[in-house]
Parts: sequence; structure tokens; C-alpha cells
Amino acid sequence: MTMYPSRVSATLDLDGRACGGDANPVHLADLLVAMAIFGLVSAGVFTVLQEGLRVYAVGASRAESQQSGRVAVERLAGEIRTAGLGARPAMFAAISVAEPTHIVLHRDLDGDGVIAGNGETIIWRLTGKTLSRDAGGGAQPIVDGVRSFGLEYLDAASLPVQVPDEVRTVLITIVTEAVWDVAERSPVTVFSTRVRLRNR
Repeated sequence: MTMYPSRVSATLDLDGRACGGDANPVHLADLLVAMAIFGLVSAGVFTVLQEGLRVYAVGASRAESQQSGRVAVERLAGEIRTAGLGARPAMFAAISVAEPTHIVLHRDLDGDGVIAGNGETIIWRLTGKTLSRDAGGGAQPIVDGVRSFGLEYLDAASLPVQVPDEVRTVLITIVTEAVWDVAERSPVTVFSTRVRLRNR
């Protein structure tokens, strides 16, 4: 086997020949500076992306909170408004339970004067952070992430009342927050409305 002596090219080229297009040699200091600049640019881009994701999450959370709270209030207000509906409303109570976070409504849908069918008794109740509705088929969650839920009851003279049969107006207040939120502070939405019973 023939051994060839090793030689180091004076031009740092693999072919040993220098030409005008050859790149200059890269020093360690140049490489470190380039890596530092790349790191700074990457950190800036990551920070911008992270802030964009945070802003998006806050916006989505606020939209979710507003939508779910609005649906719950509109549905509850509509059912309170029609409580006591029936051909013979004097034969049954429009509201049988009137508590701060729990209300039971009645309406005679088939006109027989007896509150027994599905949909004739509606129960709204706050359990934990879930506001649920039961119309005969079991409690169904209407909105999650309820921070607070309050019902106030007034009589015909707009005075506070605790007797369910004397209730003529209900004040509804619900504060909702998003179930998921990556922001430090969860955006909340407050809904409040006043509902008058039409059938009493």
C-alpha cells in the first residue's frame, strides 16, 4: 500500500486551489455573534406569538362567557314570564319554590288544571358553578362557569317577598366566567334583568 504524506492546504480549500469565489474562513467569535443574534430574534418572535395567543384566549373566553350567560338569562326570563300559564291558572301556583339560587315554575300546558306532565314543572338550580334546568327529563346543564347567580322576588307593590305565591316580579342576576382560560384573570360577564309574571 502506498502512503501519501498529509498536507494542509494553505487556502483552507478541499481542492487546494484558491479562487475569487471562495468564502473567507469563519472564526469562533463570528459564529458566537451569529448565534447570539439568532437567539435574540427567536426570543422576540416567541414573545410576540405568546402575547398573540394570550390575547386570543382572553377574547375567546369573553365571547364564550357572554354567549352562555345571555342564553341562560333569556331562557330563564322567558319561562318565568310564562309561569302560571293555563286555562285555569287559579288552580295551581305559578312559583312553588322561590330561593336565591333555586326556583320552581309551573304552567298547565294541556289545560287540565293538573301540573303533572313533562314541561309543566321547571326547576332551575345552581349547583357548584353549573346552572341546570330540569323540565321532567332530569337536570340538564345550561351554563357552566357561573361565578354567581341570584334571584330576588318582589310582590305586586314591588316590595321584597319570600312567599312564592305572592311573587309577581323576579330580578335575575348572573355572573359568568369562561370554563377554560389561560390568562391570569378570567374575564367575567354580568347579566341582570327584571321579569314580570304575565299570568299573575
